[in-house]
Amino acid sequence: MKIYFNGYPNHWLSPYTVLEKIIFWKKEIEYDDPVIEKWAKRIEPLCKVLQKVRKTINPEIRYVKIDRYDTWSMDHTLAPIILPMLKQLRDTKHGSPYVDFNDVPEELRGTTTEEYEDQSTFEFYREDEIDNYKNLEARWDWILNEMIFAFEHMVSDDWQDEFKSGEHDINHVPCKWDEEGKPTLYTFEKGPKDTFKCDWDAIFAVEKRMDNGFRLFGTYFRTLWD
Repeated sequence: MKIYFNGYPNHWLSPYTVLEKIIFWKKEIEYDDPVIEKWAKRIEPLCKVLQKVRKTINPEIRYVKIDRYDTWSMDHTLAPIILPMLKQLRDTKHGSPYVDFNDVPEELRGTTTEEYEDQSTFEFYREDEIDNYKNLEARWDWILNEMIFAFEHMVSDDWQDEFKSGEHDINHVPCKWDEEGKPTLYTFEKGPKDTFKCDWDAIFAVEKRMDNGFRLFGTYFRTLWD
């Protein structure tokens, strides 16, 4: 796999931005001034030319090459790419999307999912709406952390080790023979030195939490923005 992405180039150049540089002695430009509007229209074609030049010099790069082996285990291929992105989003985000109350613990839920009484303004909130927005950021942080938990365990090959202890002592014991008396099938039996123990309930609990984290990733995929 090879991925080449550059930043999101902003090549737009406003005529008013140019005028602000030209009329540098003015602190603010009066955009409704007829003279300013007249010059802005004259400069606009030049801005479009400059925009094309900037696009040529600094084009948008979106190149992705997928090798055949990248899809042998696609989930494990994507996990180490997604994980650091989720962590950066959590640490640098500038907002929080709407989160379904059923996807978070009860202590982070609000009191209602009803809309505003007055759809034309955001000035007046009911008490229950104010209560809902108290934990808006906390709900999104919880969702992101659950996604991160899932992908952290996906990229780890030894996360189950903390639930295992002891050593294996396994003997291969024949349990089926052919007509000549040669063994054709073996079974595994613990030897006298076998001390291995595994907390399967704890492992299944982690896997269940991982599955929920992946579910949340799919549910909120279109809200993964900064």
